[in-house]
Amino acid sequence: MLARVPWALLVLIAAFFVPAAGSRFYTFVANDIVIWALFATSLNLLVGYTGLVSFGHAAYFGIGAYTTGILLKKVGLPFLLAFPAAGVVAGLCALVFGFFCVRLTRIYFAMLTLAFAQIVWAICFKWNEVTGGEQGMPDIPYPRFDVVDRIVSAVPALGSYRTSDYYYFTCLVLVALCIWALRRIVASPFGRMLTTIRENAERAEFIGVNVRRYELAAFVIAGVFAGLAGGLFGIFNRGVFPDFAYWTKSSEVLIMTLLGGMGTFYGPAIGALVLICLNQQIVSYTEYWPLILGSILVVLLFVFPGGLAGAMLALRRRLVRKTPREVQTGA
Repeated sequence: MLARVPWALLVLIAAFFVPAAGSRFYTFVANDIVIWALFATSLNLLVGYTGLVSFGHAAYFGIGAYTTGILLKKVGLPFLLAFPAAGVVAGLCALVFGFFCVRLTRIYFAMLTLAFAQIVWAICFKWNEVTGGEQGMPDIPYPRFDVVDRIVSAVPALGSYRTSDYYYFTCLVLVALCIWALRRIVASPFGRMLTTIRENAERAEFIGVNVRRYELAAFVIAGVFAGLAGGLFGIFNRGVFPDFAYWTKSSEVLIMTLLGGMGTFYGPAIGALVLICLNQQIVSYTEYWPLILGSILVVLLFVFPGGLAGAMLALRRRLVRKTPREVQTGA
């Protein structure tokens, strides 16, 4: 019975009511979680389903953020064109970088992804004319919601919302569509082939599968969705800065994926939720938050080696197996 509950849909519906709480802080945190959930889910396509550990996934996040920021602020394109452009440009860069990366395996692959990410960061840091260099690009404008605001204002029952609330709703819808698309990709024959490659790449190659081509395709798709997440984050952050492409961003999203459970589809989103909430709570109590947060993460990873989502799935299987026995015994 638990398996039939549409948890993802219920969570999405509940997320729409966050601004109704009246606190801008809750909306801010929820928006942060939503964007990072997409970023972590895109990485999971590589790490969890293809078995490719990337230390440079933030490169595509940063490329997407800069693409959207430049098109919105300097070129003056509308959001409907600037947002998909983030995915296109990030995907093209992932195609170029991935062409070289997939020729290597394991630690060599991971280190090459990190090297390319550092190149992207260096370009963002030094190219003052385009990226703003060390100062970045502040004051990225929000999309215009004039028409939506007039419609909402005409219906008193809908309440009143700020521009940041409208942007939160926009992110929620776009991220939901992106995660739905990733879900379809994972459940497709292509996704099942990625899992086969993760389990035994040599055997897959022996039966005639072009492993490098599948790995490159997964690399590009992951880069596209990371770029889309970066495009949303640049506007949400009201500025784009070189640290978006720095290796620390890659480590954060990798921790989210491991914490939530790589190889489980919704695990990275759960990891993003837990890590951001822990960060917000600990920062408010002590200045030594990195030490405490690191200790909590170590404990969680030891207690739940399969991630939080893996622990939830194991609990659900146990409950499903237990229920028929209780019925037979009359419990």
